[in-house]
Amino acid sequence: MTLFTRDHCIDTERVHEGGIINLRIDRLINEGIEVEREVVEHNGGVVIAAQPAEDRILLIKQYRYSIDEELIELPAGRIEKGEDPFPAARRELTEETGFEAKEWKDLSKMFSAPGFCNEILYLYGASDLTFVGKNLDIDEHTDVMDISLKEAWQLVLDGKIRDAKTIAGVALLLLPKSD
Repeated sequence: MTLFTRDHCIDTERVHEGGIINLRIDRLINEGIEVEREVVEHNGGVVIAAQPAEDRILLIKQYRYSIDEELIELPAGRIEKGEDPFPAARRELTEETGFEAKEWKDLSKMFSAPGFCNEILYLYGASDLTFVGKNLDIDEHTDVMDISLKEAWQLVLDGKIRDAKTIAGVALLLLPKSD
């Protein structure tokens, strides 16, 4: 088995540079074998597991153009170029739900699709919430759901929540707390 790492890259072609993603094709060679890797470059994103109470969670319903359907998700958004994840999380929580949080904690970091994309998602827990009003982007619409964690997990089990970052976030909140 031949391993291909970035050290084996002999050429990179930039296919697309956009506002949200870039696409490059890397050509790699190792032990005389040549392969190509298509890589989607992304600045990363934030995901917020906001809890109005210990046993509750805020989810949003929103239409996703790429799959042409409405999804139930945790509030989330992209990190702007050069932006730190935590301010992005604070911004996205307010934009999409209308809430601000006084208490924040890091829950996890995860890759969304490491087979072809370098996007990393920073998952935060948020609590001690105050409603201040939504500040959605012009092309966004969200319906906020305040439901129990148990109900959220049942939506996962019923196939009504199919978003991976949301499934991961709800599952992390349901894990027993360690001291």
